[in-house]
Amino acid sequence: MRKALIAGATGYLGQFVAKEFKRQDYFTRIIARNIEKFKRENIPADELINAEFTKPETLTDCCRNIDVVFTSVGITKQKDGLTYMDVDYQANLNLLEEAKRSGVKKFIYVSVFNGDRMTDLKICGAKERFVESLKHSGIGYCIIRPTGYFSDMGDFLKMARKGRAYLLKRGAHSMNPISGEDLAEFCVASVDQPAKELPIGGPEVFTYNQIAALAFTACKKESKIFYIPDGVIKFMLWLTRTFTNSKTYGPIEFFITVLSMDMVAPNFGKYKLETYFEKLKDGM
Repeated sequence: MRKALIAGATGYLGQFVAKEFKRQDYFTRIIARNIEKFKRENIPADELINAEFTKPETLTDCCRNIDVVFTSVGITKQKDGLTYMDVDYQANLNLLEEAKRSGVKKFIYVSVFNGDRMTDLKICGAKERFVESLKHSGIGYCIIRPTGYFSDMGDFLKMARKGRAYLLKRGAHSMNPISGEDLAEFCVASVDQPAKELPIGGPEVFTYNQIAALAFTACKKESKIFYIPDGVIKFMLWLTRTFTNSKTYGPIEFFITVLSMDMVAPNFGKYKLETYFEKLKDGM
């Protein structure tokens, strides 16, 4: 039986990855910094380690007898003073060093599609710095680059519920977001793939106008889309970068940048965004 260590298992993608490794008969060891959250989410695991990735001394021997390490560790809504460099870079680097010491055969890291084109953004800069460390680590690796998660599309649903959606560049750019279930299947399959980097998107390509329209339809509301001028966007970015910290403006600048470019990668999966919106709206 092959053995996998999963980091980030309480996040949106990590939960699905933990379940997929178990579905494919792996022994799974999970690292969690929040044990109570882990228990609430009912995530399957053969072994649980309570550790903090930003404290390397807590990771000692976590990778012992492990064949593959998977990590999607990154800042989301943490409020403990940590930065993107602390988590998206250094925390993953701490795990990588432990994996190397234990002789792990494969290290799988989830970054972002087009991340190498967005290194000026705080979140992507930290992720891509870790990518470079991974590439030069000497360990077998695979970098997964998804276009965007279904969970990220929840922002469109929030706008639709309020009756207005705000887009950039006339909403003409495109994306094929992917569900957590489909992406988890792809990530586990990458264990046996020789490719070092794998871009991936969902089965359907939408313009951002179309995603907003789907959200309005799910909320049973008239579609009202407003387009923000470039000048206003630049002012908003300046304002947030000047008067907030990186964890506040980081997601904003990332969202604005993504809406200003195409994010279309090879198609994979079966889950539909429309179905996700229908389920999500009932729980909002």
